[in-house]
Amino acid sequence: MALPIGYPLRNLAHRRLRTGLTVVVIALVVIATTLFLGLVSSLRRTLVSSGSPDNLVVLRKGSDNDGSSQLPLEAYQALRFFDGVAKDGQGEPLVSPELVVQPFFFTADGGRENVLVRGVEAQALGVHDEVRIAEGRMFEPSKGEAVVGRGVASRYLGAELGQEMRFGRGRWKIVGILESGGSSFESEVWVDARELAADARRAIPYSGLRLKVAPGADRDALIRRIEDDSRWTLGAKPETDYYAKQAESANLFYVLVVGLAVLAGIGAVFGATNTMYAAVQARTAEIGTLRALGFPRSAVLQAFLFESMALAGLGLVVGVAISVPLAFAVSQALGGIGFGMSTFSTSVITLRVGGFDIAIAGILALAIGLGGGLAPAWRAAQLRPVEALRKG
Repeated sequence: MALPIGYPLRNLAHRRLRTGLTVVVIALVVIATTLFLGLVSSLRRTLVSSGSPDNLVVLRKGSDNDGSSQLPLEAYQALRFFDGVAKDGQGEPLVSPELVVQPFFFTADGGRENVLVRGVEAQALGVHDEVRIAEGRMFEPSKGEAVVGRGVASRYLGAELGQEMRFGRGRWKIVGILESGGSSFESEVWVDARELAADARRAIPYSGLRLKVAPGADRDALIRRIEDDSRWTLGAKPETDYYAKQAESANLFYVLVVGLAVLAGIGAVFGATNTMYAAVQARTAEIGTLRALGFPRSAVLQAFLFESMALAGLGLVVGVAISVPLAFAVSQALGGIGFGMSTFSTSVITLRVGGFDIAIAGILALAIGLGGGLAPAWRAAQLRPVEALRKG
């Protein structure tokens, strides 16, 4: 014979203060867990969504990012005519020579961060076909114009459409806003490559190349030809692999976040355990009465365990209800979350709490309920009716 579900729920409602404090503790653990997991997941989504599987990144061999690479003009002029390189409607090779620098930009609160400024030429939008001009227009070469990613426009002073920014040695008028489905390109500024090279006083005009592989071409054969060319020491890899490698840095943060969540969960387990032990102590006579009425130990065990799990469930619901809008509010208030990348620049992350983050927090909350309620529930179930009535 089992106790009705309403029994443990009424007991929670009867002890409002103790129930409320326990729910708050569990909710705080859920909020912290979901927000930190959401930050790491948002970073991974941003990087993994960057790039195209049809593009190759060509850098100096040994360089793991654009900022540490240099590539001469002669290499660009030769590689653009290799077999396997795609062409546009006018027969021009879809190869984008690019130069990367990382000047300081100033945030609204007076801080400063390195931002990736990418110098590009006419073929850039043809190669980066996931990038589009959402507002305004593309810059015109040699006119001191720039287009900025959506994340840059919302975070840095002077980066809005129509305004003028100062970085490097010059002033740049913002004529367009880039969007790319939330990828890392939205954290960049694009300007004319030759103009940027002159401003940065770079004798070697490019950091690397992005090139699009022709449909049906052997991508691996093209990579081998680039890497085997004895005139230059170059390496090539798919653009998606390039950004996936950068996303690996988020894996360590993910492990750290989960570790911190487990530690916080252990503390919450102790809080839940104390609450349930106090409930057992306060209801000793009641437990004795239930046992005297014929309810078996298993029924008492299930009732107290259900009570603990209900506390955890309430904490989870409250925590998620707070963390989801809180993540949105924080991201909007800060203009995105700045995250330092291996390119020595800042990627602007839109903080979102996803379903997987909530699922992990839910598992943690239920573990808190189970860990905090099992021992007290077992103790309640083991009380003998006569002893329980005498103690009560």
